[in-house]
Amino acid sequence: MAKETTFINKCSIKEHVFDNGDSVLNMAVHVDELIIHKNGDGWINLSICKRREKSDKGVTHYAKLNDYEPKVDEDSVKEELKSDSEDDLPF
Repeated sequence: MAKETTFINKCSIKEHVFDNGDSVLNMAVHVDELIIHKNGDGWINLSICKRREKSDKGVTHYAKLNDYEPKVDEDSVKEELKSDSEDDLPF
């Protein structure tokens, strides 16, 4: 079952496009929103996504919590460590 998407509600992300085609995302996030979602190490992984349409206030993107954790297959890690130690490289 897929995890439910957690949106960062107290934030504003606006893209500004310069005349030369470059762009910048200006982001404002309320600190309380970040504290709620931090992990045990104090980090917050966010995904910044483009909105389909610009809002009335000029918001062009939104943020959502990125809680992806790769599965660690212990057998493949052991095999990789074993194969690394068997390499007979001259340097």
